[in-house]
Amino acid sequence: MERVGDDMIFEEILSRLPAKVVCRFKCVSKQWCYELSTPKFVFIHARRVGNSIQKKLLSLKENSIFVDDIVAGNLEVDTSKTVTFPYDVHPSFLRIICSFNGLILVCIKRSYSELVLWNPTTRRFKLISDDYFIRHFGRHNDTGGMYFDEDNDLKVLQINCYSDILTARVYSRRHDSWRKLNFLNGSQLASNFYSWSLGIYSGKTIYFMVSNYWIPPGERNIVAFDVISESFSILRFPERMEVNPCQGHFLTISNKLHVIVVQ
Repeated sequence: MERVGDDMIFEEILSRLPAKVVCRFKCVSKQWCYELSTPKFVFIHARRVGNSIQKKLLSLKENSIFVDDIVAGNLEVDTSKTVTFPYDVHPSFLRIICSFNGLILVCIKRSYSELVLWNPTTRRFKLISDDYFIRHFGRHNDTGGMYFDEDNDLKVLQINCYSDILTARVYSRRHDSWRKLNFLNGSQLASNFYSWSLGIYSGKTIYFMVSNYWIPPGERNIVAFDVISESFSILRFPERMEVNPCQGHFLTISNKLHVIVVQ
């Protein structure tokens, strides 16, 4: 019988297992621990998990953080369980900015703000905020998103609105560093009149709904961030959708962008 190669074991077999099972296999040997921790394996596993019919719903409720299973679109309420955030902080001080392939980007809102990458399944976390973030992060208007670049490096996009100036920055997990991006010249979207939604990833693009509640009333825009070119563009909101700015929310279903209307 032909021997099964390492590539087959890691990329075709173990990459299809749940994250908790993969973590157990890291104890087999140092080699397995290394192979199961490489960016390549993490990328393959995340992509397969993203296509799975089983999802997780994480909710901040009162004094606890709950995780429920969603199987084939149905919420399995009898599987609900609580998880513990890695920092000693009350859930009311937490703001979930976005989620991506099992990772959650969380802002801790205290006397100063901190940005944390958190994997509730493996319980691993990493503080990624720098001095700029701590000084300028807006608790209500700032937003962000996550994505893998062409080299399978996890990136975190942060959009900061401060004193009518918009600053876009991106963090590289591989290099553990931030750098500034060019935003749209002449854009007024940093004004306090505008509200930014959380970033939703779909088809190599991160989408934001940017709404103006005041002048002119009900103006809506879609800001698209191309993760390949790392460039921004503005798309007009569908004119026939009579949705107030506070009612529309983006989400991804089967890797396609949708709008959910809450009234």
